[in-house]
Amino acid sequence: MIKPKLLLATNNKGKLKELRVLFEGVPFDLVSPAQVGLKLDIDESGKTYAANARVKALAFAKASGLLTLADDSGLEVDALGGAPGVLSSRYAGPDASDSQRVAFLLSKIEDVPWEKRTAAFRCVMAIAAPSGEIQTSSGNCKGIITLFPQGDNGFGYDPIFYVPKFKKTMAELPPEIKNHISHRAKAALKARKILRELSEIN
Repeated sequence: MIKPKLLLATNNKGKLKELRVLFEGVPFDLVSPAQVGLKLDIDESGKTYAANARVKALAFAKASGLLTLADDSGLEVDALGGAPGVLSSRYAGPDASDSQRVAFLLSKIEDVPWEKRTAAFRCVMAIAAPSGEIQTSSGNCKGIITLFPQGDNGFGYDPIFYVPKFKKTMAELPPEIKNHISHRAKAALKARKILRELSEIN
């Protein structure tokens, strides 16, 4: 039986790899924008993760004609009043690399003591049909911002996000643990339930 396609609306290779693992086994054939020949530049100017995820999912769904999953996520640092938040990927400038974003964030809190470097990763996933129906799920993960980057796994701010329970940064955790406790993993768990329900309807 041919499985229907689910478009993963991201061009970020690190995120795409993570999403493929998180959604392994769903009753859909997971495809990327590149695989379906789609190039879209979405203006992610929403004030919330949900707004950005919904806009992205709907735009890709309508352009591709496929059921589409998009996510928007960010890092909220308490000492920065919740920044960078929805601006996480653009915090150090629109063309900054992951390492530049990390360095820029650390420079903003270099004088903040350890006990006040608390933070949270947040993620909202949106699943959109070409007809316009959208469902969302969310997840978060609490941690502490380290003094310097540690670890080679993951991407984005993972090397400076310390998870007290495991005494490691997200980038030091093996994928099987990260993909169980992360903000994206928690949102994906709920999204998998939505996808199962949608597959039964179709």
